[in-house]
Amino acid sequence: MKPTLVTGASGFVGWHVANLLAEAGVPVRALTRGRNPVRELPERFSNFEVVTGDLQDAASLERAVAGCGMVYHVAADYRLWSREPEELYKSNVEGTRNLLASARRAGVERVVYTSTVGCVQFVKDGLGDESLPVRVEDMTGHYKRSKFLAERVALEFAAEGFPVVIVNPTAPVGDHDFKPTPTGQTIVDFLSGRMPAYLDTGLNVVDVRDVARGHLLAGEKGRVGERYILGSENLTLQQIFAALGEAPKFRVPYGVAYVAALVSTGWAHVTGEAPRAPLEGVKMARKKMWVTHAKATRELGYEPAAARVGLERAAAWFRTNGYCG
Repeated sequence: MKPTLVTGASGFVGWHVANLLAEAGVPVRALTRGRNPVRELPERFSNFEVVTGDLQDAASLERAVAGCGMVYHVAADYRLWSREPEELYKSNVEGTRNLLASARRAGVERVVYTSTVGCVQFVKDGLGDESLPVRVEDMTGHYKRSKFLAERVALEFAAEGFPVVIVNPTAPVGDHDFKPTPTGQTIVDFLSGRMPAYLDTGLNVVDVRDVARGHLLAGEKGRVGERYILGSENLTLQQIFAALGEAPKFRVPYGVAYVAALVSTGWAHVTGEAPRAPLEGVKMARKKMWVTHAKATRELGYEPAAARVGLERAAAWFRTNGYCG
């Protein structure tokens, strides 16, 4: 059996994709930049190989994809603030172009590209889906813009005949959120008593294990050039907190949150340290990011569990591993 390359296996979603493949007996080759090790998996599985490379280093990508049958490109620069925003475009856009070009030259049979639900058009008082037209001008902030442009690159390769399928995870939660992700950090802050109030916003929340399963289903059944939302339940932030414990009673007005984020982000440009409340994140929160995963259910057989399953697993893992101070 040819190995399957997973980029981003040192991160949250990529770790779970790699874990699921290895559990199924698939030989996994995990690409990492070296400074972010893949935890636990190399020791647990004999069919797990770690290779060092970088999405901006074409030679390292050629080595990584050599002999692979499948590629899951999960790696991304996922930051809602950066002192040097061009870094996000280099990794997310040009890095994706470099990897797909290397995979095509190597004769890879199929690529699953991990985009984000942020690249979907949201509907006021309705549900967004893959069919709604969306433009780069609709993207809030550099992260979403860079992922949107990267998605365009993936679609270009698919249009040229290279078998690329796109998945758009919503807000994954669960165990092994090492960094943690922005959603995971919100959970940690709530569990640590640092969230006395909530913003009137909403997310589609999904167990990260379901997202990983959705990736494998896309690799098996997804149509080339198509996008598939991998989500579960649409919840307000207050409902998310209520699933984790006693939800805060006080709601922060959007204007107050915006000013606080403006100050926090401005100070970050002075110190170089990431803001506690990134302005891009608050701008995103103005819309309820609610979507439907009906297409993935219909075409892939994707059936996610209730969001509470992932939220409870996330809370238990963060507490066990000392994240909640």
